[in-house]
Amino acid sequence: MSVSLFIEGGGPQRRTQTACRKAFRLFFEKVLGDRPKPRIVASGGRDEAYRDFCRAVESDPDSFSVLLVDSEGPVTAGRGAVAHLQERERRWTGLRDGQVFLMVQCMEAWFLADIPAVAAYYGREFRASALPGHPDIEMIAKRDVLEGLHAAARATAKGGYLRHKREDGFELLGGIDPGKVRRRSGHAADLFDMLLARLA
Repeated sequence: MSVSLFIEGGGPQRRTQTACRKAFRLFFEKVLGDRPKPRIVASGGRDEAYRDFCRAVESDPDSFSVLLVDSEGPVTAGRGAVAHLQERERRWTGLRDGQVFLMVQCMEAWFLADIPAVAAYYGREFRASALPGHPDIEMIAKRDVLEGLHAAARATAKGGYLRHKREDGFELLGGIDPGKVRRRSGHAADLFDMLLARLA
């Protein structure tokens, strides 16, 4: 059975949705190697990703549909993605364990697992010392992740992270090492394990 991955990301513009799909495709190619690859759907906002996911569950039984969104906050130890989202998104129903995964607390937290790749992307004047130093990247607040990336990149030719968040974010995602992300993010590891099992 094929896998369709509905992702929060890309915004409303077709250009950035294409960049989002390309970045996640590159990232997951490194996870999966020679295995079949999931179909990537960059839905834009999180509500759009949820709606696309629900529509696919109902209309495409021949594909295993998966929802991937930011957690937007810390996830209580031992609590799964479904329980976390049901508390935050009261209108979201029909979520099933094993089909819902989280980027904790946001996609950019994964970048902190591979700082050398981020530094190589930004080049000279990148200040890695400005990044949050917590060893557990899933415990770093989304605001601290984003502000840390911006501060670290402010003196580079790109002038920071937040000015070109979508463009730089997807370029960075395509360049980081998923193996390093796996070691630093339990929720990412769960996602990778599901894909490896489903796409064997």
